[in-house]
Amino acid sequence: MPEIEPLIQSLGLVVIIAPSVLLCALGIPSLLGRPLPEEWAHRVAQTVIWTGLLAALAVLGLMLSTGNNHVMVVGRQWVHIPHYHFAIKLVFDRLSVPLVILTFLLCGTIGAFATRYLHREPGFNRFFVLYSVFLLGMTVASLAGTIETLFAGWELVGLSSAFLVAFYHERRGPVNNGLHVWSVYRFSDAALLIASVVLHHLSGEGDFDRLIRGDASWPFGAPTISGSQATMAGLLLVVAAAGKSALIPFSGWLPRAMEGPTPSSAVFYGALSVHLGAYLLLRASPLLDASPTTCVVIVILGLVSAAFGSLASRVQTDIKSALSFASLTQVGLIFVEIGLGMRYIPLVHILGHACWRALQFLRAPTVLHDLRELENAVGGSLSGRRRSWEKWIPADWQSWSYRFAFERGGLDHCLLTWVVIPVWRMFEACDRYERNLLADYSPKPTSDGQPWTRVLKDSQ
Repeated sequence: MPEIEPLIQSLGLVVIIAPSVLLCALGIPSLLGRPLPEEWAHRVAQTVIWTGLLAALAVLGLMLSTGNNHVMVVGRQWVHIPHYHFAIKLVFDRLSVPLVILTFLLCGTIGAFATRYLHREPGFNRFFVLYSVFLLGMTVASLAGTIETLFAGWELVGLSSAFLVAFYHERRGPVNNGLHVWSVYRFSDAALLIASVVLHHLSGEGDFDRLIRGDASWPFGAPTISGSQATMAGLLLVVAAAGKSALIPFSGWLPRAMEGPTPSSAVFYGALSVHLGAYLLLRASPLLDASPTTCVVIVILGLVSAAFGSLASRVQTDIKSALSFASLTQVGLIFVEIGLGMRYIPLVHILGHACWRALQFLRAPTVLHDLRELENAVGGSLSGRRRSWEKWIPADWQSWSYRFAFERGGLDHCLLTWVVIPVWRMFEACDRYERNLLADYSPKPTSDGQPWTRVLKDSQ
């Protein structure tokens, strides 16, 4: 019904504005040096998240009742020049609505947990400001209708993620690990940025709807570009998705990200952020339909990552790292489903796995406490029993696989050697160049110690 669409658009604006209101409500008082008290910060966060969640549910109900599966809420041309169009576009469809509902639901749950987990923590307000940045980034990325809009949300998610990994900045370890994660994210972001340039070159704009012929909405419709063009852009998107979702060869940063507090680990690497790469491929599914080569690469990458995550999760000595590698296993399987041409099954897999893994991360501290209480009661360690299938595997293979999993495949060393250290050196070189440039053009003192600017002013 046409008269319902303005109502859907109005509710959609509430969904979009709610995270921005939360960021302003928490961030502006912090900039003024008067952060909100813990109780007020919690109430504001829960009120805004409930408002956004109810508005998103109302949009879903109206779309189901009217059969309208694609509603554009915001569509504005940012730059319009011949053959190139940069637009800000936010849409509600079969893919974006479930993910934005999941975002509000899990962020509300984790926000309520973090209020008690970080009670009287010196960084309480800082956590919730970064948490609001993440919520805004996930909302924008989920509803993005163009690749440049998705890139904006993608960057907000990555920025808040790196800062929360380095949350306990009084220690050197979290800061180094936060820089490590940020460096790998830069590699992934560069691939996404190049992919956006390629899409603009091929179609003149980065609108995802332009990749589909006719008026078909996700996941239906035939692609508008050739197979070779789709392969070129699709492989770049695969690199971006692999970096964001910690697939091989980028899996080395995943255990380092566990330096952050438990609520951030739950929302980032257990529930939402780790699935953002899979969401990117689902959103760009017309490219995959036109490129069998890209689909084969996705399947191989997903299978290898799932196998590696399964091995590594079994030998971790801390529960958060074990859960993070277990998440990698499921994300790898989601990539396999996408590469095999499935669309709704990986979406349902994302929704179910995100809820389950977030619950496990939040429950992890009390699980360890209960385990210690049980071991004290029985008077011994509750070690796992030897599985029956292990006796069929030669001892040498078991030893090699254990050592490979315990060393995490050497991926962390490879990332340090080939990605992180070169990026750090590039940043240091840029910093030196900037300092030398400023030194050349900065006012120099005269023989009597006065700067040149002072001498010129006195002479006038």
